[in-house]
This record gives sequence, structure tokens and C-alpha cells, in this order.
Amino acid sequence: MEPVKLKDRITPHNDEAEVATLGAILIDPECLGNVLQFLRPSDFYKTAHKKIFKAIIDLFNKGEVIDLITLTEELKLNQELDKAGGASYVSKLTSAVPTAANVQYYAQLVQGSSIRRTILRVADELVAEAHDESIEPRVIIEEAERKIFEVTDKNPSGSYKAANEIIPKTIEAIEKLFHTKEHYTGVPTGFPDLDNMTSGFQNSEFIIIGARPSVGKTALALTMAANMAIKQHIPVGFFTLEMADMLLMQRLVAAEARINSEKLRTGMLKPSDFHNLTEAAGRIYEAPLFIDDTPNMKLLDLRAQARRMKSQQNIRALFVDYIGLIEPESKGNTPRYEQVGEISRSLKSLARELEIPVICLSQVGRQVEGKAPTLADLRESGSIEQDADVVLFLHRDRGERDGTKDVNNIETELICAKQRNGPVGTIKLAFIPRFTKFENLSYDAP
Repeated sequence: MEPVKLKDRITPHNDEAEVATLGAILIDPECLGNVLQFLRPSDFYKTAHKKIFKAIIDLFNKGEVIDLITLTEELKLNQELDKAGGASYVSKLTSAVPTAANVQYYAQLVQGSSIRRTILRVADELVAEAHDESIEPRVIIEEAERKIFEVTDKNPSGSYKAANEIIPKTIEAIEKLFHTKEHYTGVPTGFPDLDNMTSGFQNSEFIIIGARPSVGKTALALTMAANMAIKQHIPVGFFTLEMADMLLMQRLVAAEARINSEKLRTGMLKPSDFHNLTEAAGRIYEAPLFIDDTPNMKLLDLRAQARRMKSQQNIRALFVDYIGLIEPESKGNTPRYEQVGEISRSLKSLARELEIPVICLSQVGRQVEGKAPTLADLRESGSIEQDADVVLFLHRDRGERDGTKDVNNIETELICAKQRNGPVGTIKLAFIPRFTKFENLSYDAP
């Protein structure tokens, strides 16, 4: 087949489908709601059709009858009748189709052409940006991914469902929970008290875990990620901006094998430890855990990599350690709190875009020493507090944190200070220093 030459290409459009869609609405205005699932005025190619469809929507919004007379008067009122082809053109629309029965098919044809035009427009914009030496290539790549995702998600509105459509699926979901004993609607963290409070980490939620240094933020995040990926085989992404991937993996191996992490780092292992080490390594090897240890990662790079993880590995949760190490795209003279606010809003937007929970670690200020942290203690920006759907704080007294208490299991408070869609409160966890992991307090570690 001979390729189409550039000069022979025409902009994708379907005049017949556009006319048929408008004519069907005028024959049966009740079908407008169905058409609005697929189309907006900008989806029409011909200017006259854009004006006519907008006037139809205006009549609909006013609660007025939609017919040839009212449509013509609305176009006159808006001084758009000439741009819509005149009264004679509008009057011919109803003769284009005998019935409104196939209006959804016509609307989908119009939408298809609109999507093709959008793809061409995006491609032209990317070509122009690629030739602009002032724009960094990775910025162009991130923009390309964002725009393509926008095209794939193109759907002006959802559709309503009758109760008799929803109830069978609801009962089926309840039966599944009954048989599988899954009590949570979100991704379980492996800590029952926390999961009972939150019903698991929910899709599209932006979750903050805050604490002072050395209290165990990374250990808690890694324990949660291990509970998800290793025990439940839920795909998880983990951005470690502070620690190299091998050091993070050493922590994970020590926790999973229940081997003293200090002995693992120094190599002072007993022969019996290697059996546990091998079994733990096998479980981790099979786990759908995906780690990125890029230092000083830019915000755009993080978003782009997260999209790839979602697209290629279908991750269901994303951890970021930690928000203070994410580099904004352009610092300039922007105050730090504004930079962190931009990062916070962007991560919240990412959670909604990918429809997964994004769990991000954050430092809290020095003023919390000796007391439990509050929302006001989150460092660098008040936007973190505002954007987060859930805020969790780790807290324990200074004696235990400084190691002056000789204990195997250090009782630690996990404070749920904010939950947009649920209760708040405090639960108790056990921090096990020699394994660098958290467990349920009732667990009696050897």
C-alpha cells in the first residue's frame, strides 16, 4: 500500500456523523444526555456545528424546549446564527437522519475524529518543543506522557446507572469479601489496627508519614511495602531518594529473614543465618516490588517514572522517601515553602491521576522533641497538611529513641492526625531495632 503523502493528508473529521448527531438531538431531545457522555462543542470540526451544539446545551441548561424554532432563536440571541450556517441550514438538520435510534453511534464517530485531531495537535506541539533548544529533553518527555494520558482518558462525563445494575455487583463484591475474608476496601498495610481505622490505603489518596529523624519513617514505609508486595503480592513502587537501592534491600532482607541488621552489614553471620537469608531472598525475589534510587530526583522525572511503573507494572501503591529530597523543576528565587507546596500538590495530583495511594515521608520540626507531633509541626510547607488525605505521625519518648532503654521491642505510637474520610486516633506498634522493622505490638519477637 502506497503511503499517504503529507500534502494529501486532511484533518480527520466526519461531517455526516456531525450532522446526524445534531439532527438526532433535534428529532429526540431526550437523547442529549446520552450524547453528552461523549461530546462537547469543541469535539465538532465544523464551526457551524460547534455553534449549534453549544446553543443546544445552552437551551438544555436553561430548561427550555429544544426544537428548530427555539434553537434558531437561541442562535439569534447569541448573534451566532450566521456562523451556524443560517436558519435554512439549521432547518435541514432533521432531514439528515430518519430516527434518533443510532445517535450514540454517530456521537462516537464524532468523538473518534476529535481524538485523532487531538493526537495530531499534540504531535505538532511535541515536534515544536523538540526543536526548541531552550527546553530540556526530559521536560519534553514528561509533557508528552502527560498529554498522551490526557488523550487516553478523554471522556467528558460518566454515565448514570440504575439500582438494578449496581446491586448485583455490590452483592458479588460482598460475597467475595465473605469468602476471601478481605475486610478492607483499600490496600492493606499489614497493620490490622491501622487498616481497621483507614480500611487500607485508598486509591487516589495522598498519605503523609511524618516523624523526627531516626524514629523509623523509612523502616515503617519499607515494612508496609514488604507487607503489600511480599505477603500479599500487590505490585508496589518505592522511590528511595535518601538511600541506595542495595542498602534499602539489605534492610529488607534483614527484616524478612529476621537477622540482626548490624550483623548483616558487617558480615558477622552464623552458618544457621544463611538458611533464613536464602529463604527470605527467594520471597523477595518473587515479590512485585519496584525500586528507584535516583538521588536528587526532579519532580517531573518522578512523575514520569511513576506513570511508567503504573503502565508497565500496574503498581497499586507508591512510596516516596522523602518529600524534602524531591527537587522542584526550577528553583529560581522561589521560597522553599512554595517549592514544597508545588511538590505536595503535584504528588496529590499524581495519586488522583494514577488512581493509587501515594505514601510520602516527611520530616517534622525540632519543636516536637519531648511531645507528640501535630499537623502544624510538618516542616517546610503548610500545603502538605492541606493536600494530604491522611497524615500519620510516628512518636516515642526520647529515652527509647536514644537507645538508653535496653529493650527488644520499642513501643511506638502511630498517630493518625488527619483522615479526610475517616476517624483519627492513635495505635501502638512495636519497633524492633535489631531487624529495623515494625510489627504489631502483640507480636512477641524472639
